[in-house]
Amino acid sequence: MSSKLRLGIDAFNISSGGGLTHLKELIYAANLAESDFETVYLWASENALNKIENQTWLIKMHDPLLNGNLFSRLYWHKFKSTSSLMSAKCDIVFTPGGTCLSNFKPSVTMCRNMLPFEWAELLRYGWSLKTLKFIQLRSSQRRSFEKVNGLIFLTEYAQKAVLKIINRPPQSLITIPHGVSSRFSQPLSRKRDFTFSDERPCRLIYVSDISPYKHQWNVIEAIHKIKKLGFPVTLEIIGSPAEGMPKLEKALKRCDPHREFIFFDGAVQHSELHLSLAKADIGIFASSCENLPNILLEMMAAGLPIACSNMGPMPEVLGDAGEYFDPLSYEDIAVVIEKLISSDKLRVELSAKAIKRSSKLTWHQCASRTLEFLANVARNQREKRKKIV
Repeated sequence: MSSKLRLGIDAFNISSGGGLTHLKELIYAANLAESDFETVYLWASENALNKIENQTWLIKMHDPLLNGNLFSRLYWHKFKSTSSLMSAKCDIVFTPGGTCLSNFKPSVTMCRNMLPFEWAELLRYGWSLKTLKFIQLRSSQRRSFEKVNGLIFLTEYAQKAVLKIINRPPQSLITIPHGVSSRFSQPLSRKRDFTFSDERPCRLIYVSDISPYKHQWNVIEAIHKIKKLGFPVTLEIIGSPAEGMPKLEKALKRCDPHREFIFFDGAVQHSELHLSLAKADIGIFASSCENLPNILLEMMAAGLPIACSNMGPMPEVLGDAGEYFDPLSYEDIAVVIEKLISSDKLRVELSAKAIKRSSKLTWHQCASRTLEFLANVARNQREKRKKIV
């Protein structure tokens, strides 16, 4: 085997959320002994670096500019990252945040966010600064995807959608879904076949930030309708407040002003989220725009029967392990939730299918496939340079 490679990871625009979770899990699950890499250099903010577990093969790099605002971090990425990567003698750079504007080659990035590429969803924000931000992001990521040597997608849905608007896609493309942490896993033996009552209502849960495309207000209207029909239900909404809060508050005020059966808990620490899912009977996911929603994978691993949006990549991810609804119609959401509440047999079947389907999505597999792809791109580009010389 030829000499081992050095990998540089430029995480200049990753500090929290799904991007940081992916980076943490990827590094934790990676087994460099099974890969073509000997060393990984990671550039990120001090805050992000402190949340990444140390590894013998991981060298954490830092520049004060990476602790600054977006413009400060972009400056480092655009004008200083190349020299830093060359000084470390890296063979390839992986920029997992989706924007790759440096001149270092070869380079690989990944498509993480579908909002910039779906106009109807983007415009749910109205004509606002957030909309302008997504339009700018669409432009910068499109340039990035055309500039890099390799591009990682999380779902086939995302790959098909994005490739329609890229003029010059890179030669190396791959779809690698995220994994799901084992702490979310629930045993198949968990009891799902019981009848709900006023003393023991059906506990539904919806976890997502309160954004315009998440449609929590439609879920609230659906639960309100089901409650009026006499079904014993409670709904727990978990998520960080965002631009959808006015609609959420309006729906809560109309449907359950005294918070008797619908509860909004704000955000919870991701490290504690599995505890909330373990208490629930049915999971709900009503988003209309996603790339690969981590929470959907986590609900699947928890063995929750899931009522799910039929838009975006959700059918690809969940398959036959859920029941689908139109997230724009609270009546449709209500019909599906009522179906799940009424059939203990269906809940048991969907729970088993969800657990089985999620068991194939591990972080070890994600890390292994990612390192293999990065190594292949690095070696292919090296061979091309040799032929040119």
